[in-house]
Amino acid sequence: MKRIERALISVYDKTGVVEFAKGLADLKVEILSTGGTARLLTANGVRVIEVSDFTGFPEMLDGRVKTLHPRIAAGILAVRENPEHMRQIDEHNLSLIDLICVNLYPFVETTQKPGVQFEEVIENIDIGGPSMLRAAAKNFQNVAVVTLPADYSSVLATLQSSEGALPPRILFDLACKAFVCTAQYDGQIAQYLSRVAPAKFPLQTPPADEFPARVFMDFEKIQDLRYGENPHQRACFYGWGDQPRHGLAAARQIQGKELSYNNIADLDAAWSLSREFVQPACCIIKHANPCGTAIGATLKEAYLRAYGADTVSAFGSIIALNRVVDRDTAIELAKLFVEAIVAPDYESAALEILAAKKNLRVLSLNDSGATRNWAAFEMKRVEGGMLIQDVNSALFSPERRVVTLRQPTEQEAVDLDFVWRVTKHVKSNAIVLARGGCTLGVGAGQMSRVDSVRISVQKAQEAAKGAALGSDAYFPFRDGIDEAARAGVTAIIQPGGSIRDAEVIEAANEHGMAMVFAGMRHFRH
Repeated sequence: MKRIERALISVYDKTGVVEFAKGLADLKVEILSTGGTARLLTANGVRVIEVSDFTGFPEMLDGRVKTLHPRIAAGILAVRENPEHMRQIDEHNLSLIDLICVNLYPFVETTQKPGVQFEEVIENIDIGGPSMLRAAAKNFQNVAVVTLPADYSSVLATLQSSEGALPPRILFDLACKAFVCTAQYDGQIAQYLSRVAPAKFPLQTPPADEFPARVFMDFEKIQDLRYGENPHQRACFYGWGDQPRHGLAAARQIQGKELSYNNIADLDAAWSLSREFVQPACCIIKHANPCGTAIGATLKEAYLRAYGADTVSAFGSIIALNRVVDRDTAIELAKLFVEAIVAPDYESAALEILAAKKNLRVLSLNDSGATRNWAAFEMKRVEGGMLIQDVNSALFSPERRVVTLRQPTEQEAVDLDFVWRVTKHVKSNAIVLARGGCTLGVGAGQMSRVDSVRISVQKAQEAAKGAALGSDAYFPFRDGIDEAARAGVTAIIQPGGSIRDAEVIEAANEHGMAMVFAGMRHFRH
């Protein structure tokens, strides 16, 4: 590329643009600009030529037409090594533009404004900006295209050290970033329009509550991971590229080894369950399933109860706590080998204690104020496609009811509520036993529901007497009820809906159990 002689600067985000323009001016680069950018640069002593003066055509249609002009497009798109292109440039007395510095109207930010009107959103669809970016990126061998303020300093430094020119590799990298920018921008617009179209134009189909016909998603790389599900698999972590960080993507790792694929998956499972509770709570996860979950008067008590629920499985686990970790809790946590801990925050004394375990991954996460465009959906990749569903944010159906002759006692009702919150987060077929705000035994992921009952009872042992049982789906036969009764379970919550519901209810009545139909299934695959 030859030396840059003329640049066009037109940005919405004006971070660092004055310094960048001054640097270009010091290199004897002529600067074209528009509107607010031109006024800002002029006010800071940078000499600019208004685009309307350069094209000989005024800005019009409330600013919709500024840079959409042959003098701009031809100046960007002309291939300098093409004699016919250059002949036409000379014939029409056009000038070449060697650098484009453009960022776009804040479309996503506009859509997220409280009470924003459709018309305002439409006005924040940038036309001239993407056109210039695409043109410059297409002609990257001849034109530099800068879209990110973060690149200003490195581009300027290279120009200063290379007699005002940029090497081919930098030009190519800048072009790639420009196409990422326009692809992301158009995807955001398409997604928004597909979402609002049914409400805005009610005669259209599909209905307003249907998923969009096409889904455009943008992900930005956060970090490389230690490895994938197994050490021979590579892995990486991406966050949503068009919205504020939330969930595990917003977590801050304070100490410890690099995270692996499994670490993040288990941290997400633990964090999700911990947020089911208002009281101080602790969730201990092993292979995506909770092996111990408890609430307590203090965080330390919640942890000790959760750990006591299954001390064997807790070894090498992932732990989530829903309160700031204090010194007393940290002392107890430090006694166990744990892969990772996540909590909203940590007292300084707690961090000092945990720092002694150098490999322990300690993460803080407090995303209660995050805005989430896609928070209502869950996604899972399958071969050749993607499954998308609503997030399972509900707990009970309005049809929840007691179906047995015996009503739950006051304590059983509390236990049933607790056990149902945990059951929702266990892999199907899921059976959970709990009492007094603490799990006692978890049977997860079995192909037979009665086997899950047996495993949960085996885990709970004598503690199963007087416990509440949660089942994520209905009992197809009475055998699961009989197994629970033999162990001493006194209350059950399940969705109901089996063709043998009457037989199952009769079994519960025979054993003097209380049974609640939650009216809602909680499969988790």
